[in-house]
Amino acid sequence: MSGYILERERKVEIVASCDVLVAGGGIAGIAAAIAAARGGKKVTLIEREYALGGMATLGLVTIYLPLCDGQGNQVIFGLGEELLRLSIEHGAEANYPKAWLEGGSSEDRARERFITQFNPHMFALRVEKLLLELGVTILYGTLACDVAKEGDTITAVITQNKSGRSAIGVRSVIDCTGDADICALAGAATALHEGGNGLASWYYYYAGGKVSLKMFGLADIAPGQAPPPGSVPEGDPYAAVKVGSLDKMRFTGVDGPELSRAVTAAHGKMYEDILRFRESDESYVPVTISTIPLVRMSRRLAGAYTLDDAGDGKRMEDSIGMTGDWRKRGPVYEIPFGTLYSREIRNLLAAGRDISVTDPMWDITRVIPPCAVTGEAAGTAASLGDDFAKLDVRALQDRLTSNNVKLHVT
Repeated sequence: MSGYILERERKVEIVASCDVLVAGGGIAGIAAAIAAARGGKKVTLIEREYALGGMATLGLVTIYLPLCDGQGNQVIFGLGEELLRLSIEHGAEANYPKAWLEGGSSEDRARERFITQFNPHMFALRVEKLLLELGVTILYGTLACDVAKEGDTITAVITQNKSGRSAIGVRSVIDCTGDADICALAGAATALHEGGNGLASWYYYYAGGKVSLKMFGLADIAPGQAPPPGSVPEGDPYAAVKVGSLDKMRFTGVDGPELSRAVTAAHGKMYEDILRFRESDESYVPVTISTIPLVRMSRRLAGAYTLDDAGDGKRMEDSIGMTGDWRKRGPVYEIPFGTLYSREIRNLLAAGRDISVTDPMWDITRVIPPCAVTGEAAGTAASLGDDFAKLDVRALQDRLTSNNVKLHVT
């Protein structure tokens, strides 16, 4: 069958309303919802899966990358630090940041970056508990499939879940989908990552009496941050960080059939990897596998300002927080508020992987700590107003600094 069909016209019921709708329950969405709720707003968080944390939990990318500049200076505070501490509230899986959490010397902090590895399941459950305590409405299994607008303002987000199609009235929306889905649906300017995404399919496995993480395929590891010798079994997860056969396929992350092909290709190679280890150790079994595609960079907002990695150390007068570079020591970037809002849609913000950055900078801002930074800033901004191009940035900065966010390098 080819051609097209015409869907029947239908009336979509507005089933709820909120001050702030956060689309996507990854790290950025969690931070945005917390900040907006603490700012006194009625918040609804929609998430297509049935647990929070996105890539960090469902994708099993359980490395909380550095909150520091690699030279002994912490640059990310606020919710970025709060969520790190929350992730290991019941113990770290690896890389416990003792120098940072137990008053280590400046030399210790310069030597060991402020990084950790957490249990994805405990973290997902813990942040869910926190959001519910703050009064956030969480709608799982819910996909944002369209928006209703009046001029340049989103008035409702149209969702689909087991109850069917319905609408949620909004005053503002924060796009934390990771793929700028709301931005695209609303008609905001967006951009695609030119290089596409490499394949990965991380999993936990049991062998030698221990459960360990296998970073199978493309992996994000800060230099020098592998576990200490003897802390993981022989044939440890860090031994297969890069798998050549997975490098041959690239995918955009915003095409449905392509995503399915990417996931099945990664699953096939992961299955081969598991069988290979079982040949010498029958006890080797997978415990859990990534349940979402490991998409790093796909589609983002083309916002009021686009941040580039040439901005190392540059002062941004509208800074909403900072980030280091997880890949190397030294660089520190101030993130301007202009990367979070759209020129076209007055009440729309982006956070996490969706913010307005160049491709080189995207690789820096897509990971957990800067996602928490931009999520907190977006949620705080949404607690102060809903016309973001006209928002009082000084008031936003004052609120952020009162919540222990550091805005400038000096």
